[in-house]
Amino acid sequence: MSGAAHPEATPAPVPDRTILAVVAAYAAAFVVFGLAVDGPGAVAQGLVAILTTRDALLTDYMGIGGIGGACVNAGLLTLCACFVYHKAGARMTGAAVACLFLVLGFALFGKNLLNVWAIVAGVWLYARFRGEAFATHLNTAFFGVALAPIFSEILFSTSLAPAVGVPLAIATGLAIGFVLPPAAAQLFKAHEGFSLYNMGFTAGLVGTLVVALYKSYGFVPDPVFVWTTGNDLLLGAFLAVLFASMVAVGFRFDRGARAGLKTILAAPGQSPTDFIALAGFGATLVNMGLAGAVAMAYILVVGGDLNGPVIGAIFTIVGFAAFGKHPRNIVPIMAGVFLGSLAKPWNAHDPSMQLAALFGTTLAPIAGRFGWHWGLVAGFVHSSAARSVGTVHAGLNLYNNGFAAGIVAAVLVPVIVAIRKRTRPHDDPG
Repeated sequence: MSGAAHPEATPAPVPDRTILAVVAAYAAAFVVFGLAVDGPGAVAQGLVAILTTRDALLTDYMGIGGIGGACVNAGLLTLCACFVYHKAGARMTGAAVACLFLVLGFALFGKNLLNVWAIVAGVWLYARFRGEAFATHLNTAFFGVALAPIFSEILFSTSLAPAVGVPLAIATGLAIGFVLPPAAAQLFKAHEGFSLYNMGFTAGLVGTLVVALYKSYGFVPDPVFVWTTGNDLLLGAFLAVLFASMVAVGFRFDRGARAGLKTILAAPGQSPTDFIALAGFGATLVNMGLAGAVAMAYILVVGGDLNGPVIGAIFTIVGFAAFGKHPRNIVPIMAGVFLGSLAKPWNAHDPSMQLAALFGTTLAPIAGRFGWHWGLVAGFVHSSAARSVGTVHAGLNLYNNGFAAGIVAAVLVPVIVAIRKRTRPHDDPG
């Protein structure tokens, strides 16, 4: 199936600074919303609480610092990331948009204004060591802050004196950032782009090694679970406005975005698939708004909760709707996870299953490339895998589902190809 648009149908490219400004505007909307909900005083107190908490999976910042504190943390951190992209002169590709929206989403439950920078600096050191521009590694740097809870875990550990904890947290963050770029490039081969969260797979393995190392010295992280409920109306209205605006702004940029959207929906989504390059920024924004609406609708239909982790997962879908996801290839994965919740001893509205259904859409290329029925299978298998791998990294990899999905894709895709080759001898996953 070809996802290529006809040259005459491709809209004029949107400048990188304009795309970055749009992303920054959505980050600013979180800041404004947070201040409107809780007020400056409560937000300031909430930010202090967020910055000084242990934030392994699963720590809903809305339960730590309130809705206002969590949203302002998310917005400010993303604005800081946008500034770094601007200063570095980075290209605003679909991957860059996905990365920044991932920062926005995960800053509601694990990434904060304090714990991400050591890892980012480690990637910068790697770029200097290689003699390469930092701009070429920016996505790796900000995707790689999946392991930011390790920094907080060490820094605020009650078993370590500050004189030990501070330098150890910084050194660990720098080391993690330094090893992530070469590790991510190598591990991509394992799943061949059929899991969009390559950094989740990489961070899971790196995090497992780091946790194993510290456990061998007796440093064992305690489990964390903070999950808020009861804010669906307020948060749902906020998200609905954001998603509707994405569709409206998308058509503002490109009145022919409907044709571009058809091109996107026809694409399998196997990484790397840059929808901005493929169909234009306008159509990509429309796809982002629609994908976000589909994700939120799923949560509301199954009786789930809108909170920090769930909104983070929804915004991961929104971000990757610029780089591989669209309603056609994510729905089979979510349906597969839902079927898994019916056939196994847990419910679709359980926190882990809500997140598995949303984050599991990293496997969307399997549905896009091999068909909806294989998407169902991938989602069904992922619903079990996502519940089992968290113990090995002690919840210190925020992309737990990405880690699980990388394993699922690495095992399932070769099996699918082998089965299909009986009837399609020339089938190729590439």
